[in-house]
Amino acid sequence: MRRKVPILFFFGMMSLFFSCGISKSLHHQPNLKGYNPEKPIVIKHADTLFSSGNNYLIKNKQKIWELYVSGDPLKRGMLIGALTQPLLQKQEKIFFSQVQELVPSKFKQKLLREFLKWYNRKLYLHITEEYKAEIYGLSQYASDEFNTVAPKYLRSLYLHGAHDIGHAMQDLALVGCSSLAVWGDKTEDQQLLIGRNFDFYAGDAFAEEKIVAFINPEQGHPFMMVTWGGMIGVVSGMNTEGLTVTINAGKSKIPLVAKTPISIVAREILQYAATVEEAINIAKKRQVFVSESIMIGSAKDQRAILIEVSPEKFGIFDVSNNSQLLCSNHFQSEVYKTDERNRRHILESHSQYRFERMQELLGEQEKMDPERMVAILRNKDGLQNTKIGYGNEKALNQLLAHHGIVFQPKSLMVWVSSNPYQLGEFVAYDLNKIFSKKENDFVVLGTNSRNIPKDDFLDTETYQKYEAYRIQDRIIDKVLSEKGILEKGFTKQYQQLNPELWIVYYKTGQYFYNRGWYKAAETEFQKALTKVITTVPDRVRLEKYLKKARRKQQ
Repeated sequence: MRRKVPILFFFGMMSLFFSCGISKSLHHQPNLKGYNPEKPIVIKHADTLFSSGNNYLIKNKQKIWELYVSGDPLKRGMLIGALTQPLLQKQEKIFFSQVQELVPSKFKQKLLREFLKWYNRKLYLHITEEYKAEIYGLSQYASDEFNTVAPKYLRSLYLHGAHDIGHAMQDLALVGCSSLAVWGDKTEDQQLLIGRNFDFYAGDAFAEEKIVAFINPEQGHPFMMVTWGGMIGVVSGMNTEGLTVTINAGKSKIPLVAKTPISIVAREILQYAATVEEAINIAKKRQVFVSESIMIGSAKDQRAILIEVSPEKFGIFDVSNNSQLLCSNHFQSEVYKTDERNRRHILESHSQYRFERMQELLGEQEKMDPERMVAILRNKDGLQNTKIGYGNEKALNQLLAHHGIVFQPKSLMVWVSSNPYQLGEFVAYDLNKIFSKKENDFVVLGTNSRNIPKDDFLDTETYQKYEAYRIQDRIIDKVLSEKGILEKGFTKQYQQLNPELWIVYYKTGQYFYNRGWYKAAETEFQKALTKVITTVPDRVRLEKYLKKARRKQQ
């Protein structure tokens, strides 16, 4: 079932919010010896263009922020912080407001404070000095508003483990990311082609200020990544060696202590690996505390693989005798074949369904190119083109993605979606041109002539109804949580806005049940059972409600 609050960040944000009393905070300070601590001077040329030396931030016409920075770790961090300060502080405000909304009880805050101080006690030991220095530089531009909550550096450091902590603590609310790679006889030019949806929902405001960052470090390979204010870790990116990295959450158990955040592992691979083998060697060095699939694409190797990591196991899934690789949210390598947690996840979640849908859509295409890859990422239907309702998590396009992205590693081309979701225009970026640009050349970095047009769905009445449905869905969620009363005719209109989605009938049934209208509730639960339900646990909850509604009538 879709969570309408950012559950994945829930415990992660609490770890930031309640870490203010850490007695050994000095141990968390990075080694800044040899770095110049002087803060950069930022020139504001316009509301959409800021520069500092050869580094700058610019907003393109598709409303995506494009960031270019270079230098040593501390300098990079300070430049990112200085140039993106309004975006960084906006994200902080979003995070902390969600914490206060989700944990209003002062008593619960006190209990959580003690637990999370203990839980994060060793996180700093698992992040390299390079990235701690970069995070420290970034943190100098965090908001003073939250200094009483925790020091800026600690807040910024723990933020990078928020995805992992939330992922582990709220295991059923996994993000539904989907990724696929094709090469050889599966593509028009025989070259590797990769696409992915980062279906991560942390509230609408979270995805408003998307950043495509181009980082030119003193050590390692220049690279690009899609990110947001305050984040130096990687969820999707490619370097100038034609190596790509994307991450997909797997099934995790609750770990006892925070270790290396997955986004930091992905960042290290992107910055320092040029081949599949180098990526594997870096991943093996790091201890993680959640389960994750890391898809690596390599222009040099002309294939893609999956590195499947968890606190206890390390697996490689390599289809070298094939020319396509698919990844949703379950593991495929041999070491996880008998893993009970992974097997149960395949049976009970929507991961296998999306995996099969990718197989189905790829099977319909003789040859793939970037435009066809985008079409697959935007697909909203279920298996065999079944209408499963807009926003169903069994769809590849769940209409909540932070971003969709397509990589063409051999040519160093990347396409990044613009809002809303992955429906907007996919902006093309040529890493060859971007990392060879002249100094002080402050121009939009996208290559507009190669952009992929927006989805025609945006111009339909159906899309307008979906957006109206999302508003209505938040209203009914609030009414259900507060045991309130809906306006007359609300439920009928709510269902008409998204009639194939099972949850509109489920929530209507819940509302009727709370009102004591058990026969009406039974009818709605039965309607929900005729639709494509997201997961086995969702179906179980629905069937329990149906039984209770029937018992109440006796």
